[in-house]
Amino acid sequence: MDVPSDPYAAPAAAGTAGEGAGIPLRRLLLAVGDPLVDVLAAPAGLDVRVDNVVIVDPEDEAEAFAGDLVLLIGARGSAARHLVRAAARRGAAAVAVKVHSDEPAYPPPQGWGTAPQVRRGGEEVALLRAEASDAGVALLGVRPEVRWDQLQSLCRSVLDDARLTSEADLGETAGDLYSLAQTISALTGGLVTIEDAASRVLAHSSGEEADELRRLSVLGRRGPEQYLALLREWGVFSRLRAGEEVVRIDEHPQLGIRRRLAVGIHAGSQPLGTIWVQEGAHSLAEDAEQALLGAARMTALHLVRHRTEATVGLRLRDDLLASLLEGRIEAAALADTIEVNTDRPALVVAFAISPSGAPGAGGRAEPARGGGTDRSGRELNRRRLVDLITVHTAAYRRTSLVTAVGGRIYVLMPDLARGGGSSGSGNADSAADSSRRSAESSVLALTRKTVEAARATLGVAVQGAVGSAVNSLGAIPDSRAEADRILDAMGRDLAMDVATMSDVRTRVLISETLAYLRGTPALRDPRVSALADHDAAQGSDLVVSLLAYLEEFGDVRTAAARLHIHPNTLRYRVRRAESVSGIDLSDPTQRLFTHLQLLMERAT
Repeated sequence: MDVPSDPYAAPAAAGTAGEGAGIPLRRLLLAVGDPLVDVLAAPAGLDVRVDNVVIVDPEDEAEAFAGDLVLLIGARGSAARHLVRAAARRGAAAVAVKVHSDEPAYPPPQGWGTAPQVRRGGEEVALLRAEASDAGVALLGVRPEVRWDQLQSLCRSVLDDARLTSEADLGETAGDLYSLAQTISALTGGLVTIEDAASRVLAHSSGEEADELRRLSVLGRRGPEQYLALLREWGVFSRLRAGEEVVRIDEHPQLGIRRRLAVGIHAGSQPLGTIWVQEGAHSLAEDAEQALLGAARMTALHLVRHRTEATVGLRLRDDLLASLLEGRIEAAALADTIEVNTDRPALVVAFAISPSGAPGAGGRAEPARGGGTDRSGRELNRRRLVDLITVHTAAYRRTSLVTAVGGRIYVLMPDLARGGGSSGSGNADSAADSSRRSAESSVLALTRKTVEAARATLGVAVQGAVGSAVNSLGAIPDSRAEADRILDAMGRDLAMDVATMSDVRTRVLISETLAYLRGTPALRDPRVSALADHDAAQGSDLVVSLLAYLEEFGDVRTAAARLHIHPNTLRYRVRRAESVSGIDLSDPTQRLFTHLQLLMERAT
């Protein structure tokens, strides 16, 4: 059972509704947002204030009052609609309900592609969204695997921190962390470093006799990758993320690592960072581990505040943009976060680093400079590429937005010109189509320029796909899905660097069909497979010869010239292919399916 033992316990005291108590919903989302919850609807925006967190059971009579974040347990999907409306009537600021919102809009068959799936949530989420929007209350979708007690604990920790913190000292977080590091150092007798979840140094204590790991971390403001790799290999990070365990790291003189203690910093179940205590000239204090546990809990409040205030604009904007691209949030909910017109045409451009061996310009992939092929190198290339794309798109359109989702980088191009109309509807449609084509053409040119700049500046082979323009931000997942389909085809067998669907629609459809055939063995013709097996065993060229023959519509001379062989040689190979496989090329249906499967065999 994933509910707390006392789900109806009285919540911590909060200010009276209407007196400015609590915190904006957007600030709460920074601590408990993706991947725990999604914003499904926000008819009043994300600046509504949350004062309290209450849990409501469908059979309980507990009331929600103004400013509450209501967690609906035991009710999912459409069954929760009447509870959402009831909470809104009682003045709730937001309602959280568990929904199954991760089903793709177009479920791909096995082997269909590698793009991050577009999540719509289906009719269940649509009904809940409509109910919440009509009732005027924010709706949060909680992932099914999230425990209610963990979510409640995390939300309350954020609210408690807000109550203990005045607006005047919000800017003192960095100074507080350095002071806290010095205090922890005094309590443990060691040299302290406080780092975030990405191993970036946020604060450190003073002191001599730093080992090589501490010295490089403080100087570089981040743990050096070679040491981080060792810590991952030793299982240190997995233990730190698991809970409130003080982890001991033995001394390794040959590696420049002295003995140290480490503890994870958590808000609920969400890892926020780590405190490291290096042993200096003297042994650590006897109660160093106990002191470190208390320090981690105290530091969690500082880090939550640091995250919510220092990155409120960029991180929340990125999370919401990713949610919009994946169809998990209504465009109207972004109105007070992203300054764009939700009713104007828009489109999505998707970029991806070419997979190994994928054709770049000139038909080959180019090695990346300064990154390499290891995980850290790929991540460095991706970050550089995000920066480059952001610079280029911002120069093109001030309101463009860039975010990375699942290894791909997406650009939202909003506020495209809407075609003007004349008195005749036909002329109006024509003008709109012309305007859309002009916008797509302009974005396509920008995409080519960006891909070329990535190759020239970063030495990275990049592919870019431009989705079709849609009439409003509400339909932007469709443009993103189209761009993903093009990138998928590029990664499989489409030898292009930049394209729109109108450029390559037929080839994308063929590529998707072939991908479906690859992932569905029952649809393969065993006679064509036997022909490919014969070539492999005998070293013959029947497959490539028959494919050339079919692609040239049976024109033996043209196909033979393409293969640089005599026409009679090609005639022999075609007859031999029919004999080996048993395929009758005079039958148009056999000929059609043979052609498709030969294309698949060639690309495999």
